[in-house]
Amino acid sequence: MRMLRPLRLFVPFVAVGAALLVFLVFGFLAYQGGTGGGLVGPGVCDAGLRSAASGDTAATLSDEQRQNAATIIRVAQQKGAPPRAWLVALATAKQESDLRNINYGDRDSLGLFQQRPSQGWGTPAQVIDPVYSTTTFLDRLLQVPGWDRLPVTVAAQTVQRSAFPDAYAKWEGLAADLIGQLAGVTDPAGCGPDSASLPEGAARTAIQFALGELGKPYVWGATGPNTYDCSGLILRAFQAAGIDLPRVSREQFDSGGHVPVRQAQAGDLMFYATDPTDPATIHHVALYMGDNTMVEAPYSGEAVRVRQVPWNYAELVPLATRPGTTRNLASRN
Repeated sequence: MRMLRPLRLFVPFVAVGAALLVFLVFGFLAYQGGTGGGLVGPGVCDAGLRSAASGDTAATLSDEQRQNAATIIRVAQQKGAPPRAWLVALATAKQESDLRNINYGDRDSLGLFQQRPSQGWGTPAQVIDPVYSTTTFLDRLLQVPGWDRLPVTVAAQTVQRSAFPDAYAKWEGLAADLIGQLAGVTDPAGCGPDSASLPEGAARTAIQFALGELGKPYVWGATGPNTYDCSGLILRAFQAAGIDLPRVSREQFDSGGHVPVRQAQAGDLMFYATDPTDPATIHHVALYMGDNTMVEAPYSGEAVRVRQVPWNYAELVPLATRPGTTRNLASRN
């Protein structure tokens, strides 16, 4: 036992070291997620992207299921809840009851959301009422701090506390489809074209091309191969990836869907404008590479270079463009 005593002295140091390591790791991830870096944590734009399981689509649902879905949407609209809340509610109801208002379930679970009277959700008669059960679910959802920044399955699980916390995710696609068909809202997650991705390998090819031009001088109006202006470099980079873009930066802004600039992914285009709220004043474009870096042909006297994204620069346009994806000009508003 005496031989073990010196080892005990090291236990506090090991514990402190482990705690420090955990703190640093999570701190780094939080920093990256908050600055538009390559390690972006879960957010609003993961919603509505997954395919529904078992081949279910809005078209294959029964009249009863579609009617219940319509009720959920109507109640949410009347409450003034945003479309993302409808998405969470529909995915939850599909998982819990298959969008059927059933009068049975695990233990005393009842209704569309399988709410339990014994857990304070209401009386049996109340939770079997679709309007009441939807209202109660939404009331609790909207009270969750930052619910609209959580992945759908996490938001649902926070309210429901299911034994299968990841089960809701597989119904996001179906829920988005229902919202589109029943309410005419095509982007319930509120993230524009984040559901649309560049063709596989396109971002990598465009970035590799641009990096291959490092050091070549900026010349206004030049499109290579020996000199470039900002939009000329972007033009040639995406041509190498099989995507044709307009010639000038202002037109390149409208060459794809828009995402919030701090949610940019590698391959997205970033812009500077005299008035960042007015795309007509755009005067510069750069190619985002992830990890807070971008490649650009900046201005006369400077060469193609890589630099850190100036996230707080006053002229940085708040929307980035994902070339070749569906345009969503309404996201400017």
